[in-house]
Amino acid sequence: MSHVGVPRGTARKRRSLALLTTGVLTLPVLAGCSSDDGGGSTGAAAPQDIAVAARNLVAAGGTVNWAIDAVPTTLNAFQADANSSTTRIAGALLPTLFPLDAKGRPQLDPDYLESAKVVEREPRQVVLYRINPQAVWSDGRDIGAPDFVAQWRALNGKDSAFWTARNAGYERIEKIERGADDQEVRVTFAKPYADWRSLFSPLYPKEVTGSPDAFNDGARTTLKATAGPFRLGSVDTAEGEVTLVRNPRWWGGRAKLDSLVFRAVKPQDRTEALTEGKVDVADVDAAAAHRIVQAAGDKGGNGQPLAQGPGSGTGPAAALRSWAEAYGSDETAAAAAQAAREKNRAAAEAYAAEQGRLRAYAVRKSLEPAYTQLALNGESGPLADDRVRRAVARALNRQELVDTVLKPLGLPATPLGSHLALAGQPAYKDNSGALGGQDTEEAQALLADAGWTREGAVRKPDGAKAGSEVEKKGAKKKDSTAGKDGRAAPSEKPGKTGTGDGKADNAAPEGEHAADDVQAVVGGDNKPGDSDGVGNAPQVLAPAPAAAFHSAALLRQAGHLAETGTTEDVPSEVAAQDQRPGGAAGAYAPAGTAAPAQAPGARRGPLGKDGKALSLRFVLPAGPGSEPLRAVGDKIAAMLDSIGIGTAITKVSDDSYFQDHIASGDYDLALYSWPATAYPATDDRPIFAKPVPATDGSLLVEQNYTRVGTDHIDQLFEQAVSELDEGTARDLMEQADARIWAAAGSIPLYQRPQLVATDRKLANIGAFGFGAPRYQDIGFKKPQPAGAPANKKK
Repeated sequence: MSHVGVPRGTARKRRSLALLTTGVLTLPVLAGCSSDDGGGSTGAAAPQDIAVAARNLVAAGGTVNWAIDAVPTTLNAFQADANSSTTRIAGALLPTLFPLDAKGRPQLDPDYLESAKVVEREPRQVVLYRINPQAVWSDGRDIGAPDFVAQWRALNGKDSAFWTARNAGYERIEKIERGADDQEVRVTFAKPYADWRSLFSPLYPKEVTGSPDAFNDGARTTLKATAGPFRLGSVDTAEGEVTLVRNPRWWGGRAKLDSLVFRAVKPQDRTEALTEGKVDVADVDAAAAHRIVQAAGDKGGNGQPLAQGPGSGTGPAAALRSWAEAYGSDETAAAAAQAAREKNRAAAEAYAAEQGRLRAYAVRKSLEPAYTQLALNGESGPLADDRVRRAVARALNRQELVDTVLKPLGLPATPLGSHLALAGQPAYKDNSGALGGQDTEEAQALLADAGWTREGAVRKPDGAKAGSEVEKKGAKKKDSTAGKDGRAAPSEKPGKTGTGDGKADNAAPEGEHAADDVQAVVGGDNKPGDSDGVGNAPQVLAPAPAAAFHSAALLRQAGHLAETGTTEDVPSEVAAQDQRPGGAAGAYAPAGTAAPAQAPGARRGPLGKDGKALSLRFVLPAGPGSEPLRAVGDKIAAMLDSIGIGTAITKVSDDSYFQDHIASGDYDLALYSWPATAYPATDDRPIFAKPVPATDGSLLVEQNYTRVGTDHIDQLFEQAVSELDEGTARDLMEQADARIWAAAGSIPLYQRPQLVATDRKLANIGAFGFGAPRYQDIGFKKPQPAGAPANKKK
């Protein structure tokens, strides 16, 4: 899992999940085992899928090996290079005061707190924490006020000697005082802070946060004290292992396991690690999950057996031919055929042996607390025009994209309707209506209003007139490259994309004949059965003169919307032209703007302006495990082609995908993910904050890699984070989300699937979804006595 650091002393760090993709496969519906169904008040949600067992049914002892992407470079979760492994390990070692439950709601952990609540609102917000008097660090010292004070001073941003990646919330604290004793902590805020429950999680001992040296370097590979069901045993970078052992000073339920080993295993190597017994728990991709399900003897969703191993695709005719060659009269050919048959036999036997070992595992599935979005870079180029961004969004059939990823898994396949909450969370509300759903005519009208026309894709030579010899020669040249049916010649292969070197094979051409050349970038005029799986695209109507769609009033409104995200203070007769029932201002083309007629039989072509074709750079990762993103990307490209927008798809290495392209702004379109949060006013603000110019002329984007934002959105976030009434804060976040939709810089698609392979003998582990693991409850199931009824819970 890759991470993105932010400037020290700015916002809470967010993890980019751009390279974590999940394949599409057909799996039987697995029973979700949880004490909570995970359902939310609005939207489709998937429950946790964990092997629930009461603690008295879990044996004491044993070691579990848990696959992680890499040994973390730091154990300090507040540093810029902390990653998912840091978070996973910290969860077993350190206090999290308000872990999330199965619905993504923060819940007080009684192992650490007796109570925590706002006791004063005026003149200052005061939160009073009452720490569990049994809570102690692994060195025997009580957890108390000195630890809170040290962490506040390290993270409030006032001392630059602390190398911190985030200070959100801590900078609002005015003071921290000891209450009646060290287990009572009184926190006073200079400014109201609605997300106060997000603070002090994880909580580090004062030995880690008390000095810059200890904070910056001392906590990278060791921790002087911990306070969880496990304590740190060792960190072995060479072997790629972090070992945790049972904490004898843990005051809660005694950890069932003797030790917990986090082992670095690359995602593409996890099937092998499972078959060799090197790991007991691992997040897996589609291929690994497919094999595990197959090994268990399960059937696919259509009732047919899943694909077999090496040689399974050999038909009767091919098998007979192979036998004939192996025992034919040509001794040389026979020897080669026999060697090949022996090689295949050995491979099949090895595969069968691996499948036998994979029967020890189960695949547990849920929805990951993260969502995949289509990002539209609005900094420059065609997408700097909000009408073009909205046209791209209106061209998308999001349901088809969601079905591609989630439907084969039997998971809820509903397009995500919010940037700030996921289905199942209490704060979730579908605000996508502020932008509108798929509407090809509306998309065409928006592009026409922005000046992108069919005629504009071809630049006419200076002084040329309609019907001139120059135009006739150009038409003749175009005809010479087309087939009999008017389509591109075979050399123009629709859907051709770039390679791993980061260069597009078919960049959008400029100038004369661009209309024909760009057709070859993506889509073309595919027929049912084409290799990209996309049938004939809807016919696109040619536009009327662009001048028909412009007026001074509309231009004034467009400028006002781009700056503020609202049509407030715009004359009502102007705003009325840009509204539809239930939609946000600016989300639609002006009333009366229609995609004009096209002559019957006219050839489709890309849109253009001033002789330059409308084409967007679509950057996608090229590595193994990224196949689902590329499949979704191909479908998006075909949808855009249907309205005249070309896409130059460039595939780049996973290592460079995010940092060199997304974060640096070297893309027009891209697919990547953000994790969910229970604190959107704090955590999501830097993702959607309006970029501002820096003193050196560059653009400060924080984590808003789409470079799209408005002052109004920023104001709504600021109001929400200071609003202590939860209902009012939620309303403000819904308003902000609607504005984000209308700005069309980010189009949420789907919540990511979560596939976890676990040893069938393990209990209380699997696909946790929103929820946090209870590490002390994880262990191996006790053997069932002979004749005892089976435990029906999985």
